[in-house]
Amino acid sequence: MSPEKNNAGDFLRPETVSRLANMELRARLIVEGFIAGLHRSPYHGFSVEFAEYRQYNAGESTKNIDWKIYAKTDRYYLKVFEDETNLRGTLLLDRSASMDFSGDFSGDFSGGGITKLRYGALLCAALSYLMIKQRDAAGLALFDDRIGEIVPHRSTRHHLFRLLSSLENVTPGGRTGISRALHDMAERIHRRGLVVLVSDLIDEPEEVISGLKHFRHRGHELVVFHLLDPLELSLDYGGEVTFVDRETGEKLRSQPYFVRREYRRSVGAWTSYLERRCLENAIDYNLVTTSTPFDEALVKYLGKRGRMR
Repeated sequence: MSPEKNNAGDFLRPETVSRLANMELRARLIVEGFIAGLHRSPYHGFSVEFAEYRQYNAGESTKNIDWKIYAKTDRYYLKVFEDETNLRGTLLLDRSASMDFSGDFSGDFSGGGITKLRYGALLCAALSYLMIKQRDAAGLALFDDRIGEIVPHRSTRHHLFRLLSSLENVTPGGRTGISRALHDMAERIHRRGLVVLVSDLIDEPEEVISGLKHFRHRGHELVVFHLLDPLELSLDYGGEVTFVDRETGEKLRSQPYFVRREYRRSVGAWTSYLERRCLENAIDYNLVTTSTPFDEALVKYLGKRGRMR
């Protein structure tokens, strides 16, 4: 019997990646293993980089003919250029207390599931690594009901270490206030670019949309990762359970079996509403869970970004 082959994706399960030695190693594994080279900028024409030569065809513009090559070969060749990314990416990571939640979604590893905050930090780390690898300028803001730490935009490798350090050390904050934080951050970013929000979006839906629209009004491209634990979607608990609000400490004892159907209907309506409102405002909405392999989350994002050129 031949040995069973390992799927490369098995090594990017969130619980596996989260155990690696340091944030740089985790980010590099996610990016270089699966999605390096897929990133495309939403903006073009800021600057260009020489790619190759090709033979001139009659009727084409002569603007890019290389006359030095013509002098040597007596043939016309055009310089072919390709767009060079000139992107400013702002990563917004929700660190409110509600993000400090995990469920053991697989049952096949010790230590329980990865929290939403931990998953979000790793996702932002991978995006930071990818942006800077592509010579984009990456910035970061952490928030709960207000903006906390801000790491300004830079595109150097040294700056990457600062971003990864902030993400490595992020801790849960206070109550959720997504709309307030989004409006605040939208006023702080003066140059248009790409804004990536990673949050569980547990706030009044229309206020969340209002905050997101503020970025669109200022000319930014916007991508939202709506991050939830699988149990927040399914309520797939057994027996009697005591639920604790991580932001208020309020407790509720219940038997999920009796409310599961209505709960799932309500959650489905909530996520569908957010998706529809984002679509109406040209905002890229992605629902992911903490059990989603990182390569799947990023490939989904990068594929959509490629179509938004």
